[in-house]
Amino acid sequence: MSARTLMIQGTASDAGKSTLVAGLCRILRRRGVLVAPFKPQNMALNSAVGVDGGELGRAQALQAQAAGIAPTVDLNPVLLKPSTDRRAQVIIHGQSVGEMDAAEFHRFKPQAFEAVLASYRRLGEAYDAIVVEGAGSPAEINLREGDIANMGFAEAADCPVALVADIERGGVFAHIAGTLALLSESERARVTGFLINRFRGDARLLEPGLQWLTGHTGKPSFGVLPYLADLRLDAEDSLSRLSPAAVRGVHTAALRVIVPLTPKIANHTDFEPLAAHPQVELCYVGDEPPPPGDLLILPGSKAVRADLDWLRARGWPAYIERHLRYGGRVMGICGGLQMLGRRIADPEGVEGAAGESAGLGWLDLTTTLLPGKRLRNVTGRLTFTDAPARGYEIHMGRSCGPALERPAVRLDEGGSDGAMSADGHILGTYLHGMFEEPAACAALLRWAGLSEPQPIDHAAARERTLDHLADVIENSCDLERLLAPLA
Repeated sequence: MSARTLMIQGTASDAGKSTLVAGLCRILRRRGVLVAPFKPQNMALNSAVGVDGGELGRAQALQAQAAGIAPTVDLNPVLLKPSTDRRAQVIIHGQSVGEMDAAEFHRFKPQAFEAVLASYRRLGEAYDAIVVEGAGSPAEINLREGDIANMGFAEAADCPVALVADIERGGVFAHIAGTLALLSESERARVTGFLINRFRGDARLLEPGLQWLTGHTGKPSFGVLPYLADLRLDAEDSLSRLSPAAVRGVHTAALRVIVPLTPKIANHTDFEPLAAHPQVELCYVGDEPPPPGDLLILPGSKAVRADLDWLRARGWPAYIERHLRYGGRVMGICGGLQMLGRRIADPEGVEGAAGESAGLGWLDLTTTLLPGKRLRNVTGRLTFTDAPARGYEIHMGRSCGPALERPAVRLDEGGSDGAMSADGHILGTYLHGMFEEPAACAALLRWAGLSEPQPIDHAAARERTLDHLADVIENSCDLERLLAPLA
């Protein structure tokens, strides 16, 4: 184990840990350091498929891109994907080991920690530096016993910790002082300092508070990061960033895309390229009636039948029928594809109570949910334009039926994916990330009704964003002190 390590912990969830780790990885890469991001335990419904064929958090895949390395399951050895308010699918080294409630997972934690430490050792042998991301807050007293995500890991790895706090939430000084006060003496000793994130205005106005905080806690400030309004980076699970409010009034964009904000929406990062597209108005819709649109996308889901019940309770089947009658297009991604079929069966209860549900019936296919998960990265071509396509599969269902004889994608490795309706107005696919491929994105928007889509390269835009993030961190922080443990 030769890699030097720094851990970033937050005073709360969504304090900016993932973003800060990504930015630090990009900075270190630009300095010629072979660096790896690492998150011991992650809870998220946004995930990716690594080059080793396993599942890891989407944020860690982004951090790998920032570091200039391939994403592997060692970057995120424990991934929890909530299926209900009480249970989650537990993924160890990229593969599901079953569903557990909190008590079951607590008993399983020693085994999970073994996986965490094994991955950490492998990364330590392969890289010069590791930047570790904590989960939630280290001051959650009820979760301290058996902790493997925050100070429990830091103590086992004997690594220094920097705290980041979000001033947007209010009470930032109390967050930092309170977090430190709730740590044990040994845990406080390994905290090297703190950063304040998402500040709007002149950072000099914070100086009296920073001086007080340093005097009170004995910990230095590493800097104040500004609020970045247009920062678009793959999130773990930040549904708070999605606006559930339907847009009213004049339709100013060339194409309006409607996405139901279902309770168990998964991989909503699929829609980031659309959110950034200058000709697209992306509208997430919660409980309120959806506005008229050009393209309706049924998103992925960690609990397909439960989300289908949610859609029915809010009148979405009638909306879809009316939408299609007036010439709109409908797309289903992963769980959304399954919803568009005639039936979804879950005989073993892999996503909730065992049973089956009628689908929306727009595609002649049926799906059976099974314990084995399909994980792979694929390339191919869209069948209706021959445009190149790429994406990744993360699903437990197996679909069959006549609709699949008219696929949406021909795969390069042989076989096909998804289905299209006979009239070409409905498209279903198991592939996440389709809009990230520029040619496929343009073809899909053209299919949806946009006559002349502007070309956008989401991967190149993400690279520019990572570089911008790194620049901001370099200009706002005392990096030499913050990164001293990695020197």
